[in-house]
Amino acid sequence: MSFHIVLIEPEIPPNTGNIARLCGATGTVLHLVGKLGFSIDDKHLKRAGLDYWAAVDVRQWSHLEALQAAFPDGRFWYTSKKASKTHVQAVFRPGDFLVFGKETLGLSEELLQHNAEQSIRIPILCPVVRSLNLSTAAGIVLYEALRQTGQLGE
Repeated sequence: MSFHIVLIEPEIPPNTGNIARLCGATGTVLHLVGKLGFSIDDKHLKRAGLDYWAAVDVRQWSHLEALQAAFPDGRFWYTSKKASKTHVQAVFRPGDFLVFGKETLGLSEELLQHNAEQSIRIPILCPVVRSLNLSTAAGIVLYEALRQTGQLGE
């Protein structure tokens, strides 16, 4: 069973394009939620994903609650630099949803507070750096989930 990457209101087309390529390479479903900061036909989005779009299962949702209602048994992991648990402390299972917020704001405080036990962060070792690029963060968390579940052919 594949994992799911969920992008809440992504704003930067190349980030989403790079994540789409990541999803295609790993058989991960890509969910785009809410108002996008670009058109799905954006040339920068398409260029970042190159000609891999046919390999990506992309689904759009008006809001997160609609996605969660469609997958009532889904386990959702919420990423935030404010979470206390790191991504390597999470115990992933195939089929989990990895949720990322918009580039400029991340996920809402309310969402994170209601899901504190399911919130994870990627350690940043230099205090001067505030955050990682969205597509980099998605790759780090997804590949840790794939590693934990034995899906990397080790």
